[in-house]
Amino acid sequence: MTQQQNLIFNSLKQVEASKLFQGGVIAIIVLSALTTGAKTYNLPTVFEHVLEGLDTAITFFFLVEILLRFIVHDNKKRFFLDGWNIFDTLVVVGSLIPLENADAVLIGRLLRIFRVLRLVSVIPDLRFLINSLFKAIPRMGYIAVLMFIIFYIYAAIGSLFFHSINEVLWGDVTISMLTLFRVATFEDWTDVMYETMDTYPLSWIYYLTFIFLTAFVFLNMMVGAILEVMSAEQNAREQANAHQERADMAEQIQVLQQKVDILIERLK
Repeated sequence: MTQQQNLIFNSLKQVEASKLFQGGVIAIIVLSALTTGAKTYNLPTVFEHVLEGLDTAITFFFLVEILLRFIVHDNKKRFFLDGWNIFDTLVVVGSLIPLENADAVLIGRLLRIFRVLRLVSVIPDLRFLINSLFKAIPRMGYIAVLMFIIFYIYAAIGSLFFHSINEVLWGDVTISMLTLFRVATFEDWTDVMYETMDTYPLSWIYYLTFIFLTAFVFLNMMVGAILEVMSAEQNAREQANAHQERADMAEQIQVLQQKVDILIERLK
């Protein structure tokens, strides 16, 4: 790479990393979301043409932005090893699909809607939250399996005892699980409880124990699993930043040492 090319590369890298450019990207993503939402309304023809022009300009901006990110990336072979870069590229390339093409119109519109998700890839803190959530999914999966077991047991009991009271709510295990989901979300659950209490006065124990397990115990377990992963990720990120800072400091010390050695040689 020549000196002029290196200068251009560094200039583009500074532009891509600048807060002004990143703020502009966020603003365009928000504008894209507003444009997509506006198209769901019945608007005058002149406004529809304006929105089409905005959509074209936004698509062109995203194309330039993703190309700029690729150009200034230190290792272009590893650019697509980052899942967020793959996502952004697919959304941008998919947005180039002409909406006049009837076969691809649905895919094009969906990808234009997904452009809103690019906020996650642009804002580091949001990216950190999503990455932590993905890494917490395996642990949450075991909790979800345990919740399903509890739901199934309570649904079987409910269907066994309350079937004759209200077949719509307790007709079989599947329907009973839907009813219990309603209870777990506190959607008029007291109406369900009072109906069964007319026949089984102690049935309130059934509902309260179920709510205690699902709404309090398992929910806190879910939150705890996510917080534990987020804490581990935060510690890992801080350690990586500290390691990078030490490496940069060592490199600066080495450069200074070389300059001192050169200066000493000249003084001799």
